[in-house]
Amino acid sequence: MANVDVLNLNGEKVGTLELPDAVFAPEQVNEALLWEAVKHYRASQRQGTHATKNRKLVAGSGKKLWKQKGTGRARVGSVRSPIWRHGGTVHGPQPRSYDYPFPRKKLLGALRSALAAKLADGKLTVVDSLEIKEAKTKLYQLALQKLGVTRSALLVENGKTLTQAVVLGARNLQGVELVLNNEVHPYDLLRYDRAVFSRSAIEQLAAALERSASRRKTATAADADAKTEAA
Repeated sequence: MANVDVLNLNGEKVGTLELPDAVFAPEQVNEALLWEAVKHYRASQRQGTHATKNRKLVAGSGKKLWKQKGTGRARVGSVRSPIWRHGGTVHGPQPRSYDYPFPRKKLLGALRSALAAKLADGKLTVVDSLEIKEAKTKLYQLALQKLGVTRSALLVENGKTLTQAVVLGARNLQGVELVLNNEVHPYDLLRYDRAVFSRSAIEQLAAALERSASRRKTATAADADAKTEAA
């Protein structure tokens, strides 16, 4: 079990939290899986609204310019022909979605890798609560400075304990994003320099990821036993 200090928003230690090795151990870091998760996320964010005009969309008459034979010139049917200047574009890009299926098991594995990497780099902070008595951006900025946040930060809160004061106080901070623990993505953890979790958020997330890891190991062991029996 990895131990991490639990701080308050003044940067003072108020406790200790044990994190499961199935999620936060250094050997959980899989760079190839992280690359796949980031690639999928960025692909799904593409708008895909690029478009070119083919010969039926470009402006121009459809009348045949001259008769087919007898003129000595090359035959042509329309000024909108792709081989003509201002004609249509052949095989140009059309609106499409760049999203593609990404297995949930891979996504959870990438999330475990991102959390383990943050902890190994010393850039994961756990606080007892993100709640401040007044929903003021200045107070949150001061609190983040006391927690050692000098660049960008991802704030992760439990949906059951999230209050309007936290949302209002953190939404105008530059380089800071607030997400729920059931919505956090590996891309978010890699994009921001520091990750600040509330204690309830990281406990719930770690428990869910630990359950998924144990189910994966059980399934892998069952498959191995089945192959052994078959052989």
